[in-house]
Amino acid sequence: MSSGVVAAPDCLTTFAQLKMSKSLKYILFKLNDNRTQIVVDKTSENPDYEEFLNNLPSDGCKWAVYDFHYELEDGSKRNKLCFFSWSPDNAPIKAKMVHASSKDALRRSLDGISVEIQGTDLTEVAYETVLDKAKRFSK
Repeated sequence: MSSGVVAAPDCLTTFAQLKMSKSLKYILFKLNDNRTQIVVDKTSENPDYEEFLNNLPSDGCKWAVYDFHYELEDGSKRNKLCFFSWSPDNAPIKAKMVHASSKDALRRSLDGISVEIQGTDLTEVAYETVLDKAKRFSK
């Protein structure tokens, strides 16, 4: 079920910048204060995955796109654009409901996402977990 929330034009512009220029490493998205639009919350050029994880709140919902780089067993380098839907157990119930029903408004507008990650705790978004999912799509 859709919540009627739409993605702001800036979301698509910023995503295109991450995808094409490779200058950005990740984008965090959130609902605006009126809960009517998805907006860009933060961007970063820092490739440190731990920094990315530290920007996922323990008590609030976010979406993110991360340009995930990794190496296969044969030494070849790969990258996948990963879409994260972060809805931690500690977030308020209403926020989680709006977050879940608004996800498709953002996700459908982002072309080129290879991996989708649903996270409710840090183990579900840990580097090794995401690496495993990314490698499954590399074959």
